[in-house]
Amino acid sequence: MSHFPAPSADSLNTHQIFQTVENPFSCSQCNNTFSEAGKLRRHNMSHIEKKSSTCTQCGKTFSRPSILKKHNNSHTGYKPYSCSQCDKKFSSSYTLKAHKMSHTGEKPFGCTLCGKAFSSPAYLNTHFMSHTGEKPFGCLQCGKKFSQSGSLNTHKKKHTGEKSFGCLKCGKAFSESGNLKKHKKLHKGEKPYGCNHCDKAFSESGNLKKHKKLHTGEKPFKCTHCCKAFTESNKLKTHNMSHT
Repeated sequence: MSHFPAPSADSLNTHQIFQTVENPFSCSQCNNTFSEAGKLRRHNMSHIEKKSSTCTQCGKTFSRPSILKKHNNSHTGYKPYSCSQCDKKFSSSYTLKAHKMSHTGEKPFGCTLCGKAFSSPAYLNTHFMSHTGEKPFGCLQCGKKFSQSGSLNTHKKKHTGEKSFGCLKCGKAFSESGNLKKHKKLHKGEKPYGCNHCDKAFSESGNLKKHKKLHTGEKPFKCTHCCKAFTESNKLKTHNMSHT
């Protein structure tokens, strides 16, 4: 086994002086040194970008201000990227690209835990939180947390009372586009969700699920004050008022 002599204090000092002469331009914010002033200027931009690339609304940080600018669209609702195959719009070219795969059926990103596949790594990451239980997006008004920023933005409308999705036929407004879509089925008379126990049909899958409990007798919502149980959570809430 070979051994090398430890460097002397004189040799270390000589090395440090040589290094300083070789890289005379040092960064005032970190320990990096550079041989040219131009390289130092380019390096300094990394510190400026780190400071300027943090979202003031959600605290998320980005490597470049240009990426932050695109991210801000998710808060403002600005969607400049349109799909040529349908009427959907998106806040970034990346999400539009991922959406286009829904037309082709392409889903190259698979979950290693359950095998479910997705059209983009962002959708896969969001799905993965359902396994981990991670909810990084919190409401500042009530503390409720969500796994997706979009779900948080939708939730915030409950506090503000904002209902930006209006029905053109009756004027009824909704806080979510999905609820407006469900509502439109009432005007069209569409009832695609049929009960396999009777001949009843519903415009929403949620209503069919509630109806099926009448056949099964399932009452999952139980009162903690007495022995009563209910098929729906809103019926339990109404009942709980009798105890207060």
